Amino acid sequence: MITIDLAPRSTGNVLSISGLTRFLNRARLSIGLQGAVDVLLTSDSTLRQLNKSFRGKDKPTDVLSFPAPSEFAARHAGDLAISLETASRQAKTYGHTLRDEVRILLLHGLLHLSGEDHETDNGQMASREETLRRELRLPATLIERVKGSAKPHRNTKASKPRRGSK
Repeated sequence: MITIDLAPRSTGNVLSISGLTRFLNRARLSIGLQGAVDVLLTSDSTLRQLNKSFRGKDKPTDVLSFPAPSEFAARHAGDLAISLETASRQAKTYGHTLRDEVRILLLHGLLHLSGEDHETDNGQMASREETLRRELRLPATLIERVKGSAKPHRNTKASKPRRGSK
């Protein structure tokens, strides 16, 4: 289930819960996650609170993953929380839609739910994310952008590009 926890005007008509749910399920199956995944699309302030509570980092971030205990994983793989404010900034920086940015973050979070960890795995998650990105027809993945292999979209009207908070 996908829940949007922001005023409807803040996302406009650019996000379709049914469309994101279809993508989530397609990506989940491509990764091999069997259990359901709940997703909260929310604000920077909520992600900051969650990041501080669960990771000890007092700053907002783009996506957080909360894997379920292994005894529940076949029915419920876990939960994801995504900041729509950060996703919107990143979409503008990289020159694609909010919809595509949320899908990139969903893919990244799902990989974490499957046990992947780019901070400790010597590049395996990055390689898998890149393969899945191509399969799912997404722009550059989160890891590619952080490592600098994807270039920000240059827009003279936009503010300075910011990397996703981690």
